[in-house]
Amino acid sequence: MQSQTAQSLIAKHQLEGVSNDSFILIKGDKFFLRSDAALEITKDLSGFWYLCRGFSVLPKIIRDYAYRLVAKNRYRLFGKKQACMVPTAALQHKFLDQ
Repeated sequence: MQSQTAQSLIAKHQLEGVSNDSFILIKGDKFFLRSDAALEITKDLSGFWYLCRGFSVLPKIIRDYAYRLVAKNRYRLFGKKQACMVPTAALQHKFLDQ
């Protein structure tokens, strides 16, 4: 979120007060934060992840609490990689800056 492109999008959507470690999804002219962003992404996924859309019935305060809990313990839950993924040419367009 430190790139010039990210800063421009943050200003455009008036997200200046959002923490640098927050999950932000910008889709068209809409933005989604934390659990809302995660649930919005599940709309484009299949299998187990698609079923996670059911969590949208929970109040946002509960979803965001669960989101922060998973985020805080993500390495314990999902493991930690020794190196970051380098996006392929086919995925480059999904990233703001290189």
